[in-house]
Amino acid sequence: MASASTFQRPLTPLSSRSSSGMSDAGITFEESANKSALSAALHVIRTERDALTALEDLYETDSAAQDGLNSAVNVVSKSVGCGGKVVVSGVGKSGKIGMKIVATMNSFGIKSAFLHPTEALHGDLGMIGENDTMLIITFSGRTAEIHALLPYLPPGLPLIAVTSHTSHSTCTLFDSRPGGHSILLPAPIPISETLSFGVAAPTTSTTVALALTDALAIAVARRLHIDPSIVFQGYHPGGAIGGNHILLSNSKGIPTTNTAVADFRDSLCNA
Repeated sequence: MASASTFQRPLTPLSSRSSSGMSDAGITFEESANKSALSAALHVIRTERDALTALEDLYETDSAAQDGLNSAVNVVSKSVGCGGKVVVSGVGKSGKIGMKIVATMNSFGIKSAFLHPTEALHGDLGMIGENDTMLIITFSGRTAEIHALLPYLPPGLPLIAVTSHTSHSTCTLFDSRPGGHSILLPAPIPISETLSFGVAAPTTSTTVALALTDALAIAVARRLHIDPSIVFQGYHPGGAIGGNHILLSNSKGIPTTNTAVADFRDSLCNA
């Protein structure tokens, strides 16, 4: 796997500029700026590609990561099958990833809602119901707002954490949770964002978290539904996706709603 090198901005030194608007390399300043921008953009794409490759390798070879993913799929599937939902929480850019996965899960009939940890302590804890599962996204695992929320979660509430930690022993999110209700989904990155880009802006870490939560959503959808594509199309009647589905359904006489969709929810809840 290719490794990402430390990012350095290739600006043309002032001493190399001439009065003609050309650099000593024989290109205009605009051309030099464009080349620099393209180089920076490609570096980000390569770095994030390498991080996704590392994530794939982790879940392909690490038994603990595989066990965590299987447990997460089982727990979420049973929650939704028993009439519960996935409550997703995160702060900052991790919170934005959380909002995205809520939207994706809902489009597959996986009932989900976003809970901001600060608002939770001001009344929104009432959102958490029987048979729910909590999904927390925090790269560091040390987010203060998340830790402030943890003592007030129901003791029996299953907790899934998407974080950079690869072991329960280093993840303090689980310190006060019963072992059977704590599931770790490791989402590490091979090189820190500061080292890669010169700034600790969430980039590679959020890409990895997005890919992993997308993977979870698709896996759960396949566990819950005989044909997830029909469920998705039924919940997505708008836009180009919905328009294409309606045209296809009308031509084949297929229902455009989910009323007749068969799934495995009852068997999962009673398992």
